[in-house]
Amino acid sequence: MNISGATRVYCLLGDPLHKARTPEHFNGLFAQRGIDAVMVPLEVPDGALAEAFSVLRKVKNLDGLIITMPHKAGMAGLVDELEAGGRNAGAINAARRGGDGRWRGDMFDGRGYTGALAARGVDPRGKQIHLIGAGAVARAIGFALREAGAGAFTLVDVNRSRAAALAGLLEARVADEPEKADVVVNCTPLGMKEGDALPCDPARISPAAVVSDVTTKPEITPFLSAARARGHTVTTGRDMFEAQGELIAGFFGWR
Repeated sequence: MNISGATRVYCLLGDPLHKARTPEHFNGLFAQRGIDAVMVPLEVPDGALAEAFSVLRKVKNLDGLIITMPHKAGMAGLVDELEAGGRNAGAINAARRGGDGRWRGDMFDGRGYTGALAARGVDPRGKQIHLIGAGAVARAIGFALREAGAGAFTLVDVNRSRAAALAGLLEARVADEPEKADVVVNCTPLGMKEGDALPCDPARISPAAVVSDVTTKPEITPFLSAARARGHTVTTGRDMFEAQGELIAGFFGWR
């Protein structure tokens, strides 16, 4: 990769980022498509996002941002405009600077997840869904599954008020009932760190259910490993990321 004074810059914002695959993925895409751009990681601690973005707005050769934990919800309140996915989710994972200098944001996690299901031949229409976690990713996935025709939802979160809020939006029940679900999705960070507890006991999940995790590193979390050993079809965070990659490329105009 040759970087010159004309190279356009994109940044990945989050904290921590040492396990993030995003820069290597998109820098590979730039090289493959002959795009004179580079993506670099910027670790911005929780609580410092507004200050950091106020500075980034002034960087003239910065064209876009990919946003990850813990900033997806916070960035939705800082950009100038939200696309439909960002409005529904109340969070964004991509933002671009327009020719008018205004920043527009959108959320692709949900569409990435339904794309990951499709790649495994899974149609969510009519399926019962159990979401573990009620943060920005869970909200995006829930809305995307609802739009895809999913049936009843149950969800749990350690933050009961957050769980109740998402349940109201999705017409879901706050209930720890993975055994009744056709699709079980871990939308929490559990599994990223060695020694993390499992988000759910796989023995409680129906044998025919699809089991998913949103974590990209490790790709096969202990939760997915246990589910796969029990014969479940699984989808990974990498599956979700790769399914949304072309959507994000289109958002940024990298065709």
